[in-house]
Amino acid sequence: MRRLILLRHTKSDWPAGLVDRDRPLAARGRRAAPLMGRFLVDHGLIPDKAVVSTAARTVETWALASAGLMRLPAGEQDSRIYEAPAYVLANVVRETDDQVGTLLLVGHNPGLETLADELVADGPREARQRLSRKYPTGGLAVIDCAIDSWRDLAPRCGRLVSFTVPRDLDSEVE
Repeated sequence: MRRLILLRHTKSDWPAGLVDRDRPLAARGRRAAPLMGRFLVDHGLIPDKAVVSTAARTVETWALASAGLMRLPAGEQDSRIYEAPAYVLANVVRETDDQVGTLLLVGHNPGLETLADELVADGPREARQRLSRKYPTGGLAVIDCAIDSWRDLAPRCGRLVSFTVPRDLDSEVE
């Protein structure tokens, strides 16, 4: 059994003159990211490895989510995750060393949403319905995959354990 955690970056800003890759988080995103990190720790969802897109907003999301939480690993940046389609994200996952039992990706939509949709075969009905409706910024999907090796990742191998968004943790944050 392997656990895959997919975290979409929190709410980003759109400052004039910046290329997409350099966009920072908005104030709401800076408030939401630590909530998601605390959720991971409070629920024992501690990744062995975190792989983060090279976009400023994903790097900032993981930095804020993991700040001061000694149990969360530093993020390893991987440029392939930036705006990657689901099949590229799946390939990144398949390349993960089998010593990693729980892997966290911090990335973007629509790739994360599509990957989650392709992997999830079952799980709590309400969580699956929420996931299929929308994967908002800060969305966090926890998927247990019935595989012994990451290289065996395949469609429908997963069970959605939970799907949480920042608003679930604080109604004032999105």
